[in-house]
Amino acid sequence: MPDLLNLITDIDGVSVGHATDLALGSGVTVIVFDAPAVASGTVLGGAPGGRDTGLLDPSMTVNAVDAFVLSGGSAFGLDAAGGVQAGLRELGRGFAVGPVRIPIVPQAILMDLLNGGDKDWGLHSPYRDMGYAALKAAAKGTFTLGTTGAGTGATTATFKGGLGSASAVSSAGHRVAAIVAVNALGSATIGDGPHFWAAPFEKDTEFGGLGMPAIADHRMRLKGMNGPATTIGAVVTDAQLTKAEAHRLSLAGHDGLARALLPAHLPLDGDTVFAASTARHRRDDMASLMELCHLATIVMARAIARGVYAATALPAEGAQKAWRDRYPDGH
Repeated sequence: MPDLLNLITDIDGVSVGHATDLALGSGVTVIVFDAPAVASGTVLGGAPGGRDTGLLDPSMTVNAVDAFVLSGGSAFGLDAAGGVQAGLRELGRGFAVGPVRIPIVPQAILMDLLNGGDKDWGLHSPYRDMGYAALKAAAKGTFTLGTTGAGTGATTATFKGGLGSASAVSSAGHRVAAIVAVNALGSATIGDGPHFWAAPFEKDTEFGGLGMPAIADHRMRLKGMNGPATTIGAVVTDAQLTKAEAHRLSLAGHDGLARALLPAHLPLDGDTVFAASTARHRRDDMASLMELCHLATIVMARAIARGVYAATALPAEGAQKAWRDRYPDGH
């Protein structure tokens, strides 16, 4: 479809906003729904950090969310959801409890405290204000990838990480898309070369069109043992889903994560994938759900590669080099 941007904002009713601080070496990304979206999620990494992730279990009462928050800052970054809540409260959004409305904004964080940025922020972290700013910046249409928002301080074993996104359309016309902040303990690239593990799923040379190398070096590469890493993201569709079906979609997103990063879901990763449905288009058959899960795997893998491909190095001494630094001519 000519109007597709290959971004999560290809889903009607979805806006994205970033707050980016290059000196801090961190940032926040907010995915906002025009109306509460049926949502779930799964955590498969061994060292996660999150807020309101428990309510996403299909057995829990709250069925829908107002927004998702992705943030750097490790546990300090959990303040970001408070800023997003404040902005949504101003708009009168939230789950009704009597006369009170409580915005529902599940959040996942990644560890970016050791990337060379200035983390001497004083008594209170800046993340609440950054969350509010990201919400205020949320818009439909195009948004930046790479070293921006929650991907600002992200790193991987081989190259600078970043924020990525990708979308697809099912045979029934349902749209599904992913957004992800790639901060893996492992690597999105193969061996010491420029090729991406996600290459079999690439569309229209969106991350260089290099394909696979003749021999895939699958020896383990890790960026270090100094603390948790974490890749965090979300898969969203405009197809109608139940909460249990959204949970299944999030698991399919993890399948894409494991196809694009090696290794994945480690004891020191906090890999988390949210999933949501804006329910703009009716569906109630198993075949369409299975295709959505198939596409969720693919768009997450593509989004991860795009995040690393688009990243630029932080302006800090000793900062990890980006893919584009080593391969400025694209190969």
